[in-house]
Amino acid sequence: MQATEILEKLVGFRSVVGLPNDDIVAWIRGYLENHGIAVDVLPGPEGDRSNIFATIGPKEARGYILSGHMDVVPAAEAGWTSDPFCLRADAGRLHGRGATDMKGFLAAVLAAVPRLAARPLRRPLHLAFSYDEEAGCRGVPHMIARLPELCARPLGAIVGEPSGLRAIRAHKGKAAARLTVKGRSGHSSRPDQGLNAVHAITGVLACAVAEADRLARGPFDHVFEPPYSSLQIGTVKGGQAVNIIPETSEAEFEARAISGIDPAELLAPVREAAEALSKRGFEVEWQELSSYPALSLGPDAPLAWLLEALTGLESLPAVSYGTEAGLFQRAGIDAIICGPGEIGRAHKPDEFIHVDELLTCQAMIERIGENCRA
Repeated sequence: MQATEILEKLVGFRSVVGLPNDDIVAWIRGYLENHGIAVDVLPGPEGDRSNIFATIGPKEARGYILSGHMDVVPAAEAGWTSDPFCLRADAGRLHGRGATDMKGFLAAVLAAVPRLAARPLRRPLHLAFSYDEEAGCRGVPHMIARLPELCARPLGAIVGEPSGLRAIRAHKGKAAARLTVKGRSGHSSRPDQGLNAVHAITGVLACAVAEADRLARGPFDHVFEPPYSSLQIGTVKGGQAVNIIPETSEAEFEARAISGIDPAELLAPVREAAEALSKRGFEVEWQELSSYPALSLGPDAPLAWLLEALTGLESLPAVSYGTEAGLFQRAGIDAIICGPGEIGRAHKPDEFIHVDELLTCQAMIERIGENCRA
C-alpha cells in the first residue's frame, strides 16, 4: 500500500483520545503481520485502549524506536468543509483529522515497512505506537515500562510529531490537574447556612495567577518561547443560578516547565492553597490529569547528528509543544522530534498534510533502515 492509501485508512478510524482504539490497533497489527513482523499489543490499565510495539530486525541488538500516537483530538469544531474522518485530496493536500497530528507519520512508517522488512538489518527498528497522547501522554509510559522485556536498550527514539521534518532537540515539560471543591448549597438569602464553593475557589485561582506572574520573572532558558516556565487556569466551572449558593466549583490548571524543572512541582503551591479549604469545611479533590518531563538533547548528541544527516537540515533547539520524547529520555533513551507536516495545522478544521511531505518522510525512514544495515 502507498502512504496515501494507508493514511486514508488510518484517518477513517475515529480514534479520538480517551475512547477505545481496538479497531485501529487491529488494522495496524494485521498490516504488520502480513509483512511477517511480530507485533506486541500492550493493553493499558483502562482495559479498552492499547499500545502497539513491533520490531523489524534483531531484537537482541540495539536499534532505534519510531514513536507516534494513534489517537487524535475530537473534530467537533466548526469550519470543516468535509467529513473529518474521511481523507480528502485537494491540490496535493490531504485533509482529515490527524493527517498532520500525527497519522501522517504513522502512514509514512507503515509505507516503509515492506522495504525495511525485505532488508537484513544489523540494528533493529522498533515501531512504538501509543494511545491517549493528546491527554498528556497517558499511554506511552506503560509501553516504556515494558521495553526491557521487549527489546535491547534502544540507541534512541525518534518521535514523529509534525516538525517540518526538521529535528528538534528540546521541549518543555507539562503537568495538568483538576480541582473540585464541594461546599453546601442553599438559598442565596441565607449565606450563613451554606458554604459557597465558588467563593472558596477564588482564593485558589488568585494563588495560581500569582504563581504565573512569579514564574514569568524567571529562571529563564532562552531556547524556549516564552523563555520561562508558565502556569495557567484553563477552565473554571461552578454554580447553577444566581439565587442558589453554589455547592460545587471546579477549575483545571496547567503548568509548562523549562528544562531542569519538574512541571508537577510548579502546581504544588496551588494544590496547597486548595487543600487548605478543607479546614473551612469544604471537600477538596485534586486530580492529576497528566504529567511528562521536558526534553533536552544536546546538539552534539549522536541522535542529533544522525537526524541532521538523514534530513540534510540543521536541528532546531526547541519547540513550545510537548511530546513523549521527554518520557523516553527520562527512561535513559536519547530522544528527538522529527516528523512530517507543520504543528500550526494541527487541531484545526481542515487539518492537512502535503503528499510530498508524506513521501519525503517515508524516504527518510527508509534511509534510517539503510543506516541500520551498516
